[in-house]
Amino acid sequence: MAEHEEVEEHVHHAKEPFDKLVAGTMAGVAALLAIVSVFGQHFNTEKLLLSQQSSDQWAFYQAKNIRRYVAGATIDLLKQSKAEGASIEKYAKDGEKYEKDMDSIKEKAEGLAKESESAGERAESFHMGEVFLEIGIVLSSLAILTKQKGLFYGGAASSIVGLVLAVKAYLMK
Repeated sequence: MAEHEEVEEHVHHAKEPFDKLVAGTMAGVAALLAIVSVFGQHFNTEKLLLSQQSSDQWAFYQAKNIRRYVAGATIDLLKQSKAEGASIEKYAKDGEKYEKDMDSIKEKAEGLAKESESAGERAESFHMGEVFLEIGIVLSSLAILTKQKGLFYGGAASSIVGLVLAVKAYLMK
């Protein structure tokens, strides 16, 4: 929380109206930065979790596909050995069941992959919002040190861009 400590120091030492305005604005931006940072980390973690779940589903899909293949190969062997129809029927039903299972597993894996991508886009937007909020704090700090209003306006503009990116990320689905 180095930004927070820096902001508190500026607010405490601010004596002129301009310094107080800038320091107060920095305190607000620092609070927003903390919130945006938490959301960015949350969606980054969600992206990783969903990606892993999708990967698990694809592994399950592959296992079902191997079982389907084995059932088909077993049917071929049973037919060659002229086994009874009941054995062949059992493996044929297993093969059909595996084929049906694979379709639902594939759908679930693809859905999880899309959710992971969406969470990643949201995390990226939150992280970009963080960057602009941090730039806003830096420019505002420089404004206090140099007493240049242009730097404060630049910091405010950067903070607004960061806030817009964070709100956009929050509203994404």
